[in-house]
Formats: sequence, structure tokens, C-alpha cells
Amino acid sequence: MKEDKITGIHHVTAIASDPQKNLDFYAGILGLRLVKKTVNFDAPDVYHFYYGNETGEPGTILTFFPFGDIQRGRSGKGMINTIAFSVPISSMDYWEERLRKFSVDYHPAQERFGSEAVISFKDTDGLALELVFTDKDARNGFTYGHIPQEHSIKGFYNIEIWEEGYERTAGLLTGHLGHELIMEKGNRFRFAADDSPGNYVDILCSPDSLRGIGGNGTVHHMAFCTPDKESQLELRNLLIERMLNPTPVIDRQYFESVYFREPGGVLFEIATRPPGFTVDESKEHLGEGFMLPGQYEPRRREIEKITKPVRLNLEKFRRVFA
Repeated sequence: MKEDKITGIHHVTAIASDPQKNLDFYAGILGLRLVKKTVNFDAPDVYHFYYGNETGEPGTILTFFPFGDIQRGRSGKGMINTIAFSVPISSMDYWEERLRKFSVDYHPAQERFGSEAVISFKDTDGLALELVFTDKDARNGFTYGHIPQEHSIKGFYNIEIWEEGYERTAGLLTGHLGHELIMEKGNRFRFAADDSPGNYVDILCSPDSLRGIGGNGTVHHMAFCTPDKESQLELRNLLIERMLNPTPVIDRQYFESVYFREPGGVLFEIATRPPGFTVDESKEHLGEGFMLPGQYEPRRREIEKITKPVRLNLEKFRRVFA
């Protein structure tokens, strides 16, 4: 397999409770763009929100299934437990003040790998998040205008997986998914297919932790990006050879997907880069409509009745700094 069959992280999908609170937190407080408002293709009575940069490029896409009043999950082994975003070093004071302004508890910056300053906090459902302050991220951030452009989030920095041990998952990443071990310290091992912010996969060896339990405030799965259908099929064949039981290719409207569980139990996905989020909305109007896949369009009236209305209202999240 050529290394470019996997180019990095495509997206991460998590579980939330209330859809309006989720929208307020991620678009309002954090300033991510709502790139797409649709439904869970496997459960069309549940929203599927996609957040990202201006166009929802791979490495910036965080998505949510707001299932409502289900059990809160538990972080632990066999789960992606933390999602980290990339912001400029000069933005630390801004983000500390912003988090305080909106009553988001956070831990002051700590050093990681000798060069990263990291602030940790949680969303309204308890999902662990981080801001990593770095000047090695050349991507442009997105802003609706309520956060200054120079302080806007650029996309993911890394995701963090807790495992009993790192070896089996590391073997999959390096042997079949085009990653390399690029850094390690203590019980943290960092892998990347592309050594740049937005594509780092950190494995933490945490044998004493309880196993994670899915529910609100937990990550459902993460997806790796592959350039096209041909590379996806080649990867799927390799996964079959390794007896990881991948699913058939599934059409997700904005990409095509293959799912499988890695040796530690985390649900992984291989997602194609095309066609992207402009297949049914223009770049200027991404996230403005309630977009349904073709199979559910005949049920639009029914689905609109059972999905709780949400509104993107950013005025209350504006903050003027002297």
C-alpha cells in the first residue's frame, strides 16, 4: 500500500444530548462553522451536525448525533476520549478570557512534548476537549465574525485514544494505515500519516483505566481520509486480509465510508475526500438548510415534525475585547 492511501484524519463523530445546546457551544462559544445540518442516515429522527472550517475540509470536521436524553457515557480504555483543536500561540489570553466569559471551566495551560501549550475543558455533555496553542499550523481558521479571525480555531490538532497497550493499534496504524510513530513521551505515543496539525493520533497506554462506555459526551468513531474510491477499496481489501471485518462501502452523501473496529475496540472509518459538502449547498450557504439524503426526502414533513427546531443565533456569543 502506498502511504498516500491515507492522508490523515477526515472527521470525528461524537454523541450529544440537546441539539440547541450543542449548536450554541460549538458554533457560538468555539466559533466553528456549522457546515451541514442533516440527519443520522441510520436513524433519521436524530440530527447529524457537521462543524468545521469554511468548507469542511478533512482534519477540521467534528460531527454530532444529538440523541437527546440517553445515558451519559464514560471515558476509558478502548475509546477516543479527547479531541484537541489548533489555535495560534498568541491567542491564549483571548481563549482563557472567552472560556471564563461563558462559564466554561478549564485547566490552565500545561506543557506537552516540550513545545505544546494545552488548555483542557469539557463541552456541555462532558466531552473532553483541548486547545493546543501552536504556530506550526498554516491553515486558515473560520469565523462568523463574532470571534476575531486571528484567534479563530483552525481545525483539529490531535485526537487521543486510551488503550490497554499501544502495540496492536500502533501495528495497524503503521502497517496498514500509512502512519508513522513521530513522537513519544511517557505513556503517550503520537502517530501521523501527515506530520502536521489536524492529523495527529495520540495513543495513551492506560491499563488501569476502566473500559469506556458509549453515551452522551463520548466519541462514537473517527474517520481517516483517503483520496478516492479506488484507494478506499484497496484499503478495504487489506482490512479483509487482516480479518478486521470491514463493512461494505456505504454512501454518506458527502463521502463514502467503510467501518471497522481496531484491535483495541475503537470504531474506525475510512472516508473518501470527495464529493464534499458543496454537493447540495453552495460554499456561501453551507449549513443553512436542513439537508436530507434522497431516500428520506419523501419523509421530509414527518422528519421535520420529530426533530427539535434549532437556530444559529450568534449575537449572544459576541465578545468585544479591549
